[in-house]
Amino acid sequence: MLLGIDHLVIAVRDPDTAADDLTDVLGVAWIGGGRHEAMGTFNRVAFLGDSYLELIGVFDPARVAENPQFAVGGATVAVLEAGREGLATYALATDDIVGDVNRLRASGSWIGNPVAGSRGRPDGDTVRWMTAFPSLGPDRPPFLIEHELAGAEWGDEARAARAAFRHPVGGRVRLAGIEIGVHDPVAAVGRFDTEIGLAFDDTGETRVGDQWIRLTAAGGAPVVELACEPGTPPLDVVGFGVRWRRRQTARAGG
Repeated sequence: MLLGIDHLVIAVRDPDTAADDLTDVLGVAWIGGGRHEAMGTFNRVAFLGDSYLELIGVFDPARVAENPQFAVGGATVAVLEAGREGLATYALATDDIVGDVNRLRASGSWIGNPVAGSRGRPDGDTVRWMTAFPSLGPDRPPFLIEHELAGAEWGDEARAARAAFRHPVGGRVRLAGIEIGVHDPVAAVGRFDTEIGLAFDDTGETRVGDQWIRLTAAGGAPVVELACEPGTPPLDVVGFGVRWRRRQTARAGG
């Protein structure tokens, strides 16, 4: 079952520099992330409850090319080689990736087989997951991910701690939703339905869990909306190829 937006993959040239800049701008805290050694990429992560923002860079393009099954690497390289930074792709969380893939394929999707992935943390722990990929891109359907619910990032203790975590902005922060401009909204809605099983309403919006995804014909940077606790100053700013919006809502503490 699809649970919500798991994370946004934002391609940047230097994840450490980008994390420092976005801490100052957005008021969110970033953890060390780690390296996908076999895949040629590295990252920094900001948890917003069980959703997160991922700043991903490439330290070895050859390794990315050697591992086409790691489609996130290819999507990242495509953004950076275009001479820009910004959203490369994003993921939806599931608690049954094998069942979801089987269901989607039975309905006509060409989503790939679930594949195992891992990332080494600076503290020596290893984070593990399973992913399944459609054709990726910032304006294309998201991929699926199922985390191994154990260890320093996904064990019960870690999840409880980040649910209560107060970011530098002054409280808890959640990912409310994402708005993406597409060339042909009608065609995009059909592609999302076929490939990933998401149905959009007449306004171009769908909900996954308590988050929203919106497709529009507008150009410009994708919009990422962060929900913060009452008293947090609103924000509307563009940085690293993303338009960041911050708003107050009682739901940020949920």
